[in-house]
Amino acid sequence: MAESSSRVMKREDPDRSSKMSAVVVVHGGAWAIPDQLAEASVDGVKAAACEGSSVLKRGGSALDAVEAAVRALEDNPVFNAGHGATLNADGEVELDAIIMDGRTLASGAVSSVKNIANPVSLARAVMEKTAHVMLTSRGANLFAESIGVVAVPPDALLTEYERKEWEKQKTYVTGVDEDFNTKWAHDTVGAVAVDTAGNVACATSTGGIRNKMVGRVGDSPVIGAGGYADNLSGAVSCTGHGESILKVTLARLILSHVEQGKSVADSSQLSLRYMADRVRGAGGSIVVSPSGQWAATFTTDRMAWAAVDQEVLWYGLDPDERLKEQLSQ
Repeated sequence: MAESSSRVMKREDPDRSSKMSAVVVVHGGAWAIPDQLAEASVDGVKAAACEGSSVLKRGGSALDAVEAAVRALEDNPVFNAGHGATLNADGEVELDAIIMDGRTLASGAVSSVKNIANPVSLARAVMEKTAHVMLTSRGANLFAESIGVVAVPPDALLTEYERKEWEKQKTYVTGVDEDFNTKWAHDTVGAVAVDTAGNVACATSTGGIRNKMVGRVGDSPVIGAGGYADNLSGAVSCTGHGESILKVTLARLILSHVEQGKSVADSSQLSLRYMADRVRGAGGSIVVSPSGQWAATFTTDRMAWAAVDQEVLWYGLDPDERLKEQLSQ
């Protein structure tokens, strides 16, 4: 397993409480990203981070920003969410997503939903238009239909790349081993943000593990595992082997360390190390605090990530890689 790699930025600003600077961080999944997908993966997360940042610059909320960023990733067939999602054992796309508002702890999620191009937006509708936190499978699709979300044909979300890769793999066990240790499959996407009011939010979306059992749900839509947001501590989006993340409730575990006074980088590293030691799971996370401290951390071979912080676009893919570009004012 690769050593934990973390990117962290911390600003000390005595006037920050009165003049907040918004930050958005995104990831495109922690796994053994093959070289042929590397450039497109980095370009995709950079574009998504800029999309979320543009929402914040227009005065949008952290919740609006993470939804916009994740929608951009869902629309990009390079990533395993929405368009380009992996196929289950029956050769079908089943999608999971969560979104959470750190100001109120309101959350919405969908799991095993089909024919929905942007499950993160459906998850937000669950949060805002129902009394529930999660809807699953047929119920989620019925809800989508009831609020006018247009279903797309099954093939609309399928890429030729995924069809070919799905045919190479025959069993779920093979899929789990190879998703995170070789170059066979791709993983979850997510975003976290803090807005100028100091509110945080998270969103996570995925097609799951290739060749998963029909109806399998991983960590992504589960509150406290695939994501969590609380204005009192921060926002997290996780990526990696879903069953491992569920066992350690990774998102909430990271924030528990933050609540004990540790930095977001140290909290992420400690939690990922615990997951590796306790359940032999690999993965990654992005975290932002209400004060604007952020980190992107992973224990897999690679994780595509990007962040926009004070007109600087930060991004990386390999361990110990942190690149930056100055954005136009």
